Amino acid sequence: MGMFTGIEISSSALTAQRLRMDIISNNIANQGTTRSGQLDADGMPLPHRREFPVFEAGVSFSSYLKESGAGLETDNKPGVRVTAILEDNAPFPLIYNPGHPDADADGYVRMPNVDVMQEMVDMIGASRAYEASISALNASKDMSIRAIEIGR
Repeated sequence: MGMFTGIEISSSALTAQRLRMDIISNNIANQGTTRSGQLDADGMPLPHRREFPVFEAGVSFSSYLKESGAGLETDNKPGVRVTAILEDNAPFPLIYNPGHPDADADGYVRMPNVDVMQEMVDMIGASRAYEASISALNASKDMSIRAIEIGR
């Protein structure tokens, strides 16, 4: 395990959480978007569909130690990475608004499946995870500095 492994893990977490916050911000910004550019089977415009990232752990710490002890090299780096950005398949809520240009024959408009309260909870979680990663990054940096000072 190298001297900068902790910093690499923290930086990967910072990158992943920043992307998560960007996706949440996009969802909130499009909470009223009834035309996403996609059409359904009937040719009606589809509203914005909520998106969310999928994270995957790189090499776990225990497997990293096992592989390092055995002298095996791995292409996977420790940390976290985003493997996909998926769309939420929850149904679109219907709002009765017969004067809306995207209303169906019955006067209902499909709205995005974005729940602003849930997005705000997710944003707080992402923000806290980002702050925790900064704390871990600073701790790794301090340990590296102290290790260098011991060698003097």
